[in-house]
Amino acid sequence: MMQLHYHPGNASFAPHVLLHEIGAPFELKLVQRMQGEHKQPEYLKLNPNGQIPVVVDGELVLYEAAAICMHLADTHPGAALAPPLGTRERAHFYKWMAWLSNTLQAMLMHYFYPERLVDEGDSAAAQQVKTHAQARVVAMLALLDAQLASHGGPWLLGAHYSAVDPYAFMLCRWTRGFDHQPARDHAHIAPFLQRMLERPAVQRVIEAEALPQPWV
Repeated sequence: MMQLHYHPGNASFAPHVLLHEIGAPFELKLVQRMQGEHKQPEYLKLNPNGQIPVVVDGELVLYEAAAICMHLADTHPGAALAPPLGTRERAHFYKWMAWLSNTLQAMLMHYFYPERLVDEGDSAAAQQVKTHAQARVVAMLALLDAQLASHGGPWLLGAHYSAVDPYAFMLCRWTRGFDHQPARDHAHIAPFLQRMLERPAVQRVIEAEALPQPWV
């Protein structure tokens, strides 16, 4: 049985949703992030980066949320969570998964942890990093909004739900505390978020992780 090492609301959210979407049995393993459990030797054996999530699938130990999502899509083709290999649609699937994890998520990390990019104790510089990161994220959300508007379909790639949708939902959810143009304020992202909230898999994850409102 697969194990998902997670912390509520963290980057484990998207893989958690996909595990419910594919219907495979799995075990949740809570990582006590606030107590630093993800930096302890036992967890570092699973992910030497000390980050969440990790999926253990038999002898396979896999970290990086985007890689986990693509692995779940590939190993459960019956769930149709990725377009067919070799197609133009599959190429766009890779593009958006890479963009979400390498561009939008990376900038969100600067917003949440600006102190990592400045000298210790320089709160003014950290605030400047945070302010600029939020502005960059808002511009990225406009691109996401434009993608949803471009095809008129309900999901990021168009008519068909895929593994990029819970990933996009997860990152949009992280903007709920923005003081300017969070994801829910964008014309085409807002109904997308509501459609995601209506999916049973998302509802199960919200319940299992005991996530408080507002959810987006």
